[in-house]
Amino acid sequence: MVIIFLLLVFWENEMKEDLGAPTLEQMHVDYPQSAVALRYCNFMILHRVVKEPDNTCKREHVFIHERPLKINAVCTSPQKMACPNQTILSCFQSSIRFKMTVCRLIEGTRYPACRYHLSSKEGFILVTCDDIGAVNFQGFIE
Repeated sequence: MVIIFLLLVFWENEMKEDLGAPTLEQMHVDYPQSAVALRYCNFMILHRVVKEPDNTCKREHVFIHERPLKINAVCTSPQKMACPNQTILSCFQSSIRFKMTVCRLIEGTRYPACRYHLSSKEGFILVTCDDIGAVNFQGFIE
């Protein structure tokens, strides 16, 4: 039964790859938070197909547990700054703290054989924006 479930998840993930670039909402928003009792990060990383472009495991990934509308509102924040590790992009910092789950790689190098450790956090999020709203998650400040 477990093998069938994993095959279905993997098949679904392969189908999603052909749909183009994923959005911030598809990759980082989990609201309301999924009720995965065990191994939240490992399940969500597989379910959302979170990986580097060269199919290696991502070292860290963040899931934000808030409504997309609230995340898009960050784009109207007066706190605009240079994005971390970027020279030309501007980031907007939220004025309120968001609940999130930080998944840090503990084992594996090639997707889907990645294993993660979960940390629940609250912090200010940093996003890049376009005319419609938040486009990319750039990080968080505790």
